Amino acid sequence: MERTLREIADIIGGEVLGEDRISISGINSIDRASRGEISFFFDGRYEKYVGETKASALLVSHPIKTYPGSQVLVTDPKLAYARVAGIFAPPVPRFPGISHEAVIHDTSSLGRDTSIYPMVYIGKDSVIGDNVILFPGVFIGDRVKIGDRTVVYPNVTILQDCVVGSDVIIHAGCVIGSDGFGFVRDGVKNIKIPQLGNVRIDDHVEIGANTTIDRAAIGNTRIRSGVKTDNLIQIAHNVEIGEDTVIVALTGISGSVRIGREVIIGGQVGIGDHLEIGDKVMIGSKSGVYKSLRRGDVVSGNPTMAHRIWLKTTGLINRLPRMYEHLRDLEKRVRKLEISNK
Repeated sequence: MERTLREIADIIGGEVLGEDRISISGINSIDRASRGEISFFFDGRYEKYVGETKASALLVSHPIKTYPGSQVLVTDPKLAYARVAGIFAPPVPRFPGISHEAVIHDTSSLGRDTSIYPMVYIGKDSVIGDNVILFPGVFIGDRVKIGDRTVVYPNVTILQDCVVGSDVIIHAGCVIGSDGFGFVRDGVKNIKIPQLGNVRIDDHVEIGANTTIDRAAIGNTRIRSGVKTDNLIQIAHNVEIGEDTVIVALTGISGSVRIGREVIIGGQVGIGDHLEIGDKVMIGSKSGVYKSLRRGDVVSGNPTMAHRIWLKTTGLINRLPRMYEHLRDLEKRVRKLEISNK
């Protein structure tokens, strides 16, 4: 698929500097782009490639004198890159119709233009929306609802009574609706608490590969619209995650945590149970969160503290051995003075 530079600029709301009738067939990084491709420049570390790149056009935030070709001025080149990449991204591959090797319960309902690959299982009384794509190995339990245009990649399990919205992407290996981790001690025995709730995922959510989202003990584990999670994330029972929150890989969220909207959670973060994380909070990677956070807090560390304090603290770590030796020397000198003054 080819587009003229003018067509691309119109789609992303950019201004063309130079020839706008250039034919563009794809997008690539500035150091790898070839003739006919558009590239982007928003990171000073790649400035050395600006004069060398073979790209036919650049997405930039301001005119670049060292680049001789056409440029598209945009407010945010990174955002423009994402939108242009969407123009040239290949469509999700579809199985033509419903495979005879899929197992679909008679009581389930399939929408228009669904793509059901071989080896898919759909349980009783489930409802699958229009233009849904289910890849091989997908297991859909009883009474599950999946909205329109949702894509479920291979080997995903969505267990009974869970609800998935429209325009959702669930990457390979995810488990949605496994039992929450609930037990009560009876002497030395662990007695299981039945997990009677479900998982509800709203529209425009993307769930990274091998993520697990536990069903609620009672009620819902709720992932609200626009949430994006990376791979290998654990979301425990009765967690609620607010709109447009982003969660990076290897994060674990304990039970009954309430996370606000537009929160950013770095990689390998652990969040203790029953905490409240306010809107627009930012949590640095490898943080341990043991208390609730207010709206707009920016924290890091284990346990968490204000990010600026954490930066000062980590800056002292390499100096601690020298400071310790200096302290011991001072203690020895003080003892000598005390002895000499007796």
